[in-house]
Amino acid sequence: MFGVYFGRYLQDVGVITKEQYEDIIEKSRTARVKMGLLAVNEGMMTPAQAEEVNQIQAMKDARFGDIAVEKGYLTDEQVGQLLKKQGDSYLLFVQEIVERDILDLEQIQKHLNRYKKSERFTALDLDALKSADIDKIIPLFTKECNAPAVLKDYVALMARNIIRFVDNKVRFERMEAVNTYTGKCIASQGFSGDYEIFIGLAGPGNKIIGEKFGAEEFDEIDEDCLDAVCEFINVSNGLYASKLSEEEVKLNMMPPNMYVDVTTISSDGLMFVVPCFFKDEKVDIIICMESRWSIS
Repeated sequence: MFGVYFGRYLQDVGVITKEQYEDIIEKSRTARVKMGLLAVNEGMMTPAQAEEVNQIQAMKDARFGDIAVEKGYLTDEQVGQLLKKQGDSYLLFVQEIVERDILDLEQIQKHLNRYKKSERFTALDLDALKSADIDKIIPLFTKECNAPAVLKDYVALMARNIIRFVDNKVRFERMEAVNTYTGKCIASQGFSGDYEIFIGLAGPGNKIIGEKFGAEEFDEIDEDCLDAVCEFINVSNGLYASKLSEEEVKLNMMPPNMYVDVTTISSDGLMFVVPCFFKDEKVDIIICMESRWSIS
């Protein structure tokens, strides 16, 4: 997932174009990190050794790992460790940027430092983003908002389900506290019981959620599309209710609702919005808790 964040930053500052950004993200879905880049990044080989093996490989029908072991640069155990890391999202992005002659490794590090500063990330935050672990990434975008832990837990669960059922290249932004929200194409469902919670998904990105989860193409975001989004919310809410039931918290899932036209949600209490993007298509996760909310 690292590429969707750092790549968008590089697009915003003019280092790569929108087309390059989207092409790199698409290629990263199936690409694998080259063994040489991994070995150098892990400190197992020097850049000169990796280049030597690459040159030998260009003249010999053999795998990089086999040549490196034969030369004494790597052990079989190290090759096994590297093979497990070939899906590393950070290195996949770096590999594409370097191979396209857009930036070299030193330039990438400089931009990475600027990105970290612009986003107010710590070194540990950046490590979390590089990890591609959604349970480490989501707290980066919710920690500054004074939301109850129970709501942050729900956002993490929703994010996991978006990645599992919709798109693992989604990009999340920081949670915001609001009093009103106005938008179109809203699918929603509430909880009653020990907690009173409203959950909504709003925006043009709901077409992607509806199509992916409903396994059906829609010409527009109509009631059929939003019905599929409501089913997605229902699955997430069911998992959430089951999780909290283990902590003896009782939640009842209310019937889902959908709003195709412009709609305003207002709350006199806790209300939060988490934006997320499928490429440029935005979906807002809207959550109200323990307050009176109204929809008009």
